[in-house]
Amino acid sequence: MTQDQGGLRTQTDPSKTIIAIDGPAGAGKSTVARHLARHFGLLNLETGAMYRAFALKVLRSELALDEPAVLERIAAETSIRLEPGDDENRVLLDGEDVSGLIRNQLVTDAASRISVFPAIRARMVRLQQEMGAQGGVVMEGRDIGTVVFPHAGVKIFLDAAPEVRGQRRFDQLGARSTTPPEEVIRELHARDERDRNRADSPLKPAPDAVLLDSTNMTLDEAVAAAETIVEEKLGLAGLRF
Repeated sequence: MTQDQGGLRTQTDPSKTIIAIDGPAGAGKSTVARHLARHFGLLNLETGAMYRAFALKVLRSELALDEPAVLERIAAETSIRLEPGDDENRVLLDGEDVSGLIRNQLVTDAASRISVFPAIRARMVRLQQEMGAQGGVVMEGRDIGTVVFPHAGVKIFLDAAPEVRGQRRFDQLGARSTTPPEEVIRELHARDERDRNRADSPLKPAPDAVLLDSTNMTLDEAVAAAETIVEEKLGLAGLRF
């Protein structure tokens, strides 16, 4: 963060900071996080991909999604790593690159269901904290600024109306989706309910997060607004990267 020293404001080294981006599904967190990571030279750690990777393992094992004791045992035996890629992270599940296998609706829905269990969230939080411990990262998810890194230098809560998020998600899926937009919106409403009302680490803005509502913004405008927030928080406004 910037600090006042004798009336002068100092700058924070981006390579040492943690940028936390939270918000509901379909708000554009992944796009914003990827841009900020590239722009400021940081590592993008997409935590949602970690839950999807674990959900893929559970689905492959044909295990029930509502048996926390079984899920906890499997999670303890699971290795998940994120590595920088050209556009998106490479997601390694027990050493296997599953980056192209976790972006479908079945895996996404399973990840939302298993993420409500405290033991699963605790395991993922530990992995996330290990990966981001040295700073220099952009992390996006549901509880980064409230649970994973409550002392992050920059916190952004990215939101938009469910109808807008649903249409964006439908457009993002494109030809890969056979689900009509209205069904995508209903699924987002259901996911919002689970995320906001779960007992463990519910989705909510951190008290010191900057709220960014992109309902009436284009994605480019939301990205630019997030960039400005980071620059102002770190005392970098007016500098070029």
